[in-house]
Amino acid sequence: MQANNEVLVNRPGVKMQTQWVQRDGVSLEVKVTGQGPLILCVHGWPELWYSWRHQMTYFAARGYQVAAINVRGYGGSSHPITVDQYTQTELSADIQAVATALSDDPVILFGHDWGAPQVYTTALRFPEQVRGVAGLSVPFIPPSEGSTLDLWAALYPDRFFYQTYFQQPGVVETELGQDVGASLRKIYYALSGDAPLNEWLKDKPKDAGLLDDLTDPDPYPGWMTAADLAVYIAAFERAGFVGPTHRYRAQALDAQQLPEIRGKALQPPSTFIGGSRDPVRSFFPGGDLYADPGEHCAEFRGATIIEGAGHWVQQEAPEQTNVALNAFLDSI
Repeated sequence: MQANNEVLVNRPGVKMQTQWVQRDGVSLEVKVTGQGPLILCVHGWPELWYSWRHQMTYFAARGYQVAAINVRGYGGSSHPITVDQYTQTELSADIQAVATALSDDPVILFGHDWGAPQVYTTALRFPEQVRGVAGLSVPFIPPSEGSTLDLWAALYPDRFFYQTYFQQPGVVETELGQDVGASLRKIYYALSGDAPLNEWLKDKPKDAGLLDDLTDPDPYPGWMTAADLAVYIAAFERAGFVGPTHRYRAQALDAQQLPEIRGKALQPPSTFIGGSRDPVRSFFPGGDLYADPGEHCAEFRGATIIEGAGHWVQQEAPEQTNVALNAFLDSI
């Protein structure tokens, strides 16, 4: 591990250090601030460490060291080009490597979107290094030998579903790369609480594109400023979408790996935070994925569903998210 240049989050007086952690030829970029017990934050698709900016400043001020990783394939981290480099096996090992590099003691994990299953998997594989787990937007479901890709194909046999669309190599990468700014604005808006309910899951033909019929709002919702958007746009214009999309393709490999954690309950103290208008709630047609997020958690400390928020809950409702996370930390 090496530490170097300090960078500023785009707000006065908030300094972050950039540290680099190496694992099996992959270089992981980690932003770090504060001092104290370690909270390690893991983002989802299509995001960056920057998605945790509100939590980093809040918890650093409360006596924690807070680190946010750029997951492999994102930002300044390495961008492997093969699908097998984006399995839960690899990603959870990355998180464990960062935790080991930054802390001698068990760490607290925050994960959002794909980051949530990644921190859950880390806790299942390396329980001695995990003090507590907070999952945002995606609740814990025990790993199984079945592929989630088969599940989506069965649930959406005759209509568009983004994860099955992502399986076609190069197609979504090309679509999103034509105008990165417009692509990100549409994706962020469609999954947010500001969009019509379940805009992300609207009924489209199976051969539609991801961005077809998605709105590019003007003005943009206030929780994502032009300066915030510029951070994401610049990163994806540089790095593209191959690595981030490979994570969806690697689900087929996940089902073949890590048999030792299949069916296991999540053991460390845990909590769940989601937005009431998050489309993830409706991924199973006719059901509510948030109905019992602690069902498979051994020490569940409760769920917080934030009214009016969508998928980007820690950015759309940072104050309420921070209060919920703080209550969880107080409980452990």
